[in-house]
This record gives sequence, structure tokens and C-alpha cells, in this order.
Amino acid sequence: MTIEPAGGTPAPLPPGAADISAGQLEGMFQQRLAEAFAALGCFNLAVFGKTGVGKSTLVNAIFGRDVALTGLGRPVTKGLVYYRHPDGFLGLYDSEGFETGTAGDAIVDGLRRLVGEYRQGSVDLQIHAAWYLVRWSDRRFESAQEQFVRELAGLGLPVIVVMTQVPTRDGQVHPDAREFAEYIEGLGLPIRAGGRVVLTNARMDEFSGSPVSGLQDLLDATYDVVPEAVAGALTAAQVLDIGRKKARVATIINQAVAVAAGIGATPIPFADAALLVPNQVTMIARITAAYGLPPNRSKAFAAAGAVVLTGGATMAGRYAVTSLLKFVPGGMVAGSAISAAVAGTLTKAVGLAWSRVCEHALGLTPEGRDQFFNSPQVTERFLSYLKEAKRSR
Repeated sequence: MTIEPAGGTPAPLPPGAADISAGQLEGMFQQRLAEAFAALGCFNLAVFGKTGVGKSTLVNAIFGRDVALTGLGRPVTKGLVYYRHPDGFLGLYDSEGFETGTAGDAIVDGLRRLVGEYRQGSVDLQIHAAWYLVRWSDRRFESAQEQFVRELAGLGLPVIVVMTQVPTRDGQVHPDAREFAEYIEGLGLPIRAGGRVVLTNARMDEFSGSPVSGLQDLLDATYDVVPEAVAGALTAAQVLDIGRKKARVATIINQAVAVAAGIGATPIPFADAALLVPNQVTMIARITAAYGLPPNRSKAFAAAGAVVLTGGATMAGRYAVTSLLKFVPGGMVAGSAISAAVAGTLTKAVGLAWSRVCEHALGLTPEGRDQFFNSPQVTERFLSYLKEAKRSR
């Protein structure tokens, strides 16, 4: 017998699905987590601009990490280094603050070779978006910069021109910055975001009181140019728009609910509720990946997931997942059988509760997150969210 895991290909039920140890369940979780993270792919961003333009600050504001500091770097051409963050789903091509002239020419020549090599290769290797950063206070856009942007676009790269460190007051952009942006837009450059310059300020200026601004606009413009194959990686990597993460998770849960309903189309004996678990394992793995929780902590996530789906049981033997049914409206049905509706309701409740666990973890420091996933708090919080779901119905 096989089931169709959420959003995946059919996967065989483990032998004796109703009689597997918690340790075996944890092993299943680790495998599905690895598959979920691998399925995300890698979003690769190229960032260009003069020294001091604020590349690291902008990248950190949107992705919550300085990839050049935390990733593994390797030179890919003269003046250009590729950093792959340890999480695996975010890569950065960093020009290391080139100026103009011959340095820019060398980067374009190298990029031309790279783009040609990668175009026929895996989408994970390709450059999916290019940000060209201009500091508003420079008030100059040199002909060499204009030519560089045209060269990037000529290579087939989707280029977004970003103005950085733009001051605003009461929601109004500094008039000099707006005038500078309009000048660049008037050059007719082959740029994305509808030919607009995206105005941003990635760090609050305590002296002037200028707030953070424009980051969502830049992220939206970036989503508009990335291929669908790596949109999941971008969603996992970015920390700015939690709503996009939630939307992706909602799709994952709905897919899992449909699978569960199919399993319960012929009512499942109450004692065989464990038949739902492989689908739920896949769902939880995909939710974890969609939120971008670090895959190098997959063992901790697997252990936590195994615990919550066995209702906190530590003994080996038959799954104790049926204990979760008491939290789900309609879970206890006549004849101790689980219908399609109840199977779907239970799976949705599990998915929503786990998504809230992940959202809680995102709000913690990396150290606090490690402690959380290696503590009984995971189970306690998970079951608490299930109870809240019951009360809210």
C-alpha cells in the first residue's frame, strides 16, 4: 500500500505502519526533512555597487544574515565572489565594492562566461536576480555605471536598480533623492520593477530619525523576476515578509489535507490512525523548510516532530498519534473509525499547530531556537496550539 505525501510522489508506507518505534519515526522525519530542503533549491542573488553603498546592510535587512560573513565563499571570476550560505537555499554573488572602469569590465567579462556556462545547467547555479545599488547622497550616476547596468541586462540578468540610504520624513522621500531617481529612470535603462528605481533605507538613522523604508518594495520586485523553481528558496531565505511564508505553508497544509481525506475515504479503524502519519511527517518537513528554519538542525527538528506526532510517548511500539484526536472536533466518532472529514481535520490541525511552533521559533535567537527544539517545550507548545484550535471552533 502506498500513500501520496503532500506535494510529493507516492511513498510506501513503512512495514507495519501501525507498529513502528519512535526512533524509526524520527528516522523517517530526517529523510523527509532532507528531501524538503533539497526541493527548495537555491536562490542566487548578485549585488553590485560602489564601496560604501550599503550592500551588506541591505542583504542583512531582507535575509537576516550577512551571507558574505556567514557563507562559504569562493572566487568565481575576477572581482566577484560567490557565497553559499550554510542553510543551502541562499547564494550571493558579491562584487566586493567595485568602482567603475576596468574593474567593472573584468566583472562583466567573467559574468559573460559564467552565465553562458550556467544557462544550460541546473537552475540552482544560475543568477536569478541582480541588484545594482546606488547611494542617494552620491547624486551622480556616471556613464560607466550606466554602461555596466546595460551590460548586465544584455547578459540576460534581471536587473533592479536600488537607491540606498534614502532619507524620508513623515512618509515623504527626500526631494533630492526623488529627483536623482527620476534622472536615472529617464536614461531608459533596461531594468526591471517597471523601469523604476527602488528607493530604500535599510537601517534607521538615529540622528535624522529617518526610518527603514522600501524593503518590501524591493522584495516584491525581486519575486517578480525569479523563476518559480526557486521561489520557495527565496521565501525560505527572506525574513521580511512572514505573510509569504504563511501563504506557502497554507498551500502545503491544504495539499496534505487532501491526501489525508483520500486515505480516510474508506473509514480507518481508530487503532490504525497511524496510517495518516507518513503524510503528516512529509507535511511537517515541508512546513519546516518553508519557514527557512536551519536544515543543519534537521536532527533536532526530526526528534521534535517525532515527539509531537507520538503525543509525547517515549516508548516503542504502535504510534500514539491517536491521542491527538481528543483535541480535534469530531475526532472520536461512532464505531471508533476515522472518516475522510476527520482525517482531513486532524491533519489540518497538526499542520496549523506545527506552523505556529515554527513561527515561535523564528522569533528566537539561534541559540534559543536550538534549546527550544531540544526541549519538552516543543511538545507542550504544540499541544497547547491544538487545544486552542479546538476552543476556537
